[in-house]
Amino acid sequence: MGLAFVLRRGVCASLVLAGFAAGALAQSAVAITEPPTPLLPQSFGEWKVGAAAPSSGTSSVSLATANKAALEECAPQRSQVADYVRNGHSVHIEAIQFNDRTGAYSAFTLVQRPEMRIGKELGSVDAVGDGAVLFTVGSSLVLVSPATSADVASLKPLAEVLPKVSGGKGVAPLLPTFIPSKGLVEGSVRYAVGPSSYAAEGGVLPAQSLGWEKSAEAVTAQFSDKRGKETLTILIYPTPTIAGGYAKAIQGAIGSMGPAFVNAKVRREGELVMLASGTFSPDEAQRMIENIHMHQQLSFDKDVQPVFHTEVQKTFSLLQGIALLSGMMMLAAVLLGLFLGGGRAAFRVMRGKPAASEPEFLSLHLDPQNKAPKFGPPQS
Repeated sequence: MGLAFVLRRGVCASLVLAGFAAGALAQSAVAITEPPTPLLPQSFGEWKVGAAAPSSGTSSVSLATANKAALEECAPQRSQVADYVRNGHSVHIEAIQFNDRTGAYSAFTLVQRPEMRIGKELGSVDAVGDGAVLFTVGSSLVLVSPATSADVASLKPLAEVLPKVSGGKGVAPLLPTFIPSKGLVEGSVRYAVGPSSYAAEGGVLPAQSLGWEKSAEAVTAQFSDKRGKETLTILIYPTPTIAGGYAKAIQGAIGSMGPAFVNAKVRREGELVMLASGTFSPDEAQRMIENIHMHQQLSFDKDVQPVFHTEVQKTFSLLQGIALLSGMMMLAAVLLGLFLGGGRAAFRVMRGKPAASEPEFLSLHLDPQNKAPKFGPPQS
């Protein structure tokens, strides 16, 4: 019996150890992560991966030849290149996925050429020209060459299958939205997130002295109309205090930066620092930066109502709910009365009695049992 008990204990211990081993294997299986899917698909629409065919079209635009230091500031995560063929026509596609949408847009303005036409037919923004199509989708930048505007429609399936981003990484950069539209030279907007990208994109200020280590961002745009030619630079900093310090530094430095800054004007509002430099008159330059405000970019899904109107609406909704509830209770009472009264009348009719009758009272019939009292004169 003792041996049997020992054997049973041994079997139980083996089962427990086997269970722990299975659990460990299951945990290790959960910890294994699959490699990410390829950045570029094997096929999209009518295009399929294949050997590049000889093509007469050429393009000088390429992600491979972009400024490497500037591109590194945009935080690239992975890249892929592939050749696709459709009906005997081939294209070369280069794609880079960045850490967020901000980096992708900065790289877009770095690679995009001034002669390219800006649009929004592909992804978030696209540029077509110089024998290439350049566009962004989420945090990815894609360059297709040789390609023209006639190829844009066939590239839409590619834009649909590229990785999407959400949350903070999927938020578009705010700074480019401050650029005024009046007199803006198409394709001149440049967005930088570091000194290398700012210098590579033709920034007019000393690139190393703008506080990039404090998470600064910069956007530059060119303007040309009857007022002259002007370069608008907008910088954004994490706090108004930091922005104020750099605004003073820029104001003190523009006096020695050459003829282009003779009429230059500097202005700070909140976290923004704005500089207008070029051939605009001092008044026109000042007017340009005076019309840029932080609050103009705030947007809501619905109109924001004043507090008073909100409270009135809440009170009205409460009273409306009370009235609706009271009406429903009254209707329920009427229906209940009709049901009970009508049911009772129908029951009497089914028994051969009239639907309505006089009320009946219960009586004990005690009158014959007791004689009526008699009252007389008292006896002497």
